[in-house]
Amino acid sequence: MSLYSEEADPGESRAAERQGVAPLQPRVTFNRLELNRILNLYGRMVAEGEWRDYAIDFLKDQAVFSIFRRASEVPIYRIVKDPRLARKQGAYSVVGASGQILRRGHELDRVLLVIDRKLALV
Repeated sequence: MSLYSEEADPGESRAAERQGVAPLQPRVTFNRLELNRILNLYGRMVAEGEWRDYAIDFLKDQAVFSIFRRASEVPIYRIVKDPRLARKQGAYSVVGASGQILRRGHELDRVLLVIDRKLALV
């Protein structure tokens, strides 16, 4: 199974069947471009001293990038990719610490604008 694809490699499942092992379940993942965009934002915020740690979870039905202010706390933001919602509200969402959905949409860049604070001239 490729780390960046949403479908299992058929060769892996056939090899697993020959060995008597159950094939791997397909998981939802962030592709390379999505992960690059998220990590660029994360790197900027770490450089500003806002964020300190992150975690990535690839589940069967969704992929979650959790952002922490400190490693021992609950995540302050969760960036969620849920392909089941792609035709409805949009596959991407940003969820706050309280569980409230801050923004949801079809394009990752537009969804990340809710937490991507750029320098503003005052």
